[in-house]
Amino acid sequence: FHSGEREEKCIIEDVPSDTLVIGNYKVQRWDIHNQEFLESAPGLGMFVTVTTPSAEVLLSKLYGPQGTFSFTSYLSGEHVICLQSNSTRFVAFAGSKLRIHLDIRVGEHFLDESVVQAKDKVNGVNFRLEHLIEQIHHISKEQNYEREREEKFRKTSEETNSNILWWAIVQTLILISIGIWQIKSLRDFFISKKLV
Repeated sequence: FHSGEREEKCIIEDVPSDTLVIGNYKVQRWDIHNQEFLESAPGLGMFVTVTTPSAEVLLSKLYGPQGTFSFTSYLSGEHVICLQSNSTRFVAFAGSKLRIHLDIRVGEHFLDESVVQAKDKVNGVNFRLEHLIEQIHHISKEQNYEREREEKFRKTSEETNSNILWWAIVQTLILISIGIWQIKSLRDFFISKKLV
C-alpha cells in the first residue's frame, strides 16, 4: 500500500487467542528525480504499534526500513496493527510518498527449506511432521474461535428477534387500548349530548 511520509496506516487483523502473528515489511521512498520508488529507504524507519481488542498496547517499537515484527495474542478479537514512518520532517514538508510492502502471517510457522536440507532425511521428515502438527493445532484454534464468534452472533440475533416480538406485542396492546378508549370516549360523548 502507499502512504504519506508522516501518515499512519492501520490494518485490522482478526486473531484467535494464543496465536503467533509475524509481520514482514519493507519501505520504499518515492524518488522525484528518477520518478520511481527506491529499492530501500536509508535512514527511514517504521513505528509499529499493535493494539488488542481491549485497547491495550501489545507492541510499540521502532524498526528500520525493512524488518520483521511478531507478537502473540492473548485475547481473541480484532487486533489493530499500525505503521508510521519515523520521518523528522514537519508535516507540511513531509510530502514524500512511501510504498510499504507488508506480509502478515497469522499462526503459521513456515517451513525453512534450508534447515530441512541441512539435516538428514529422518530429521527432515520429523521436522515436516512437527510442522504439520503445528498447522493442525492452528487450524483447530481457528475453528474454535470461529465457533465462538458464530455462537455470539447467534445469541445477538435471537435477542434481537425476541425484542422485536415483544415490541410487536406492546404495539398491539397499545393499539387495542387506544381503540377501546376511543370507543368509550365516543359513547360517553354521544350519551352526554343525548344523541343515543
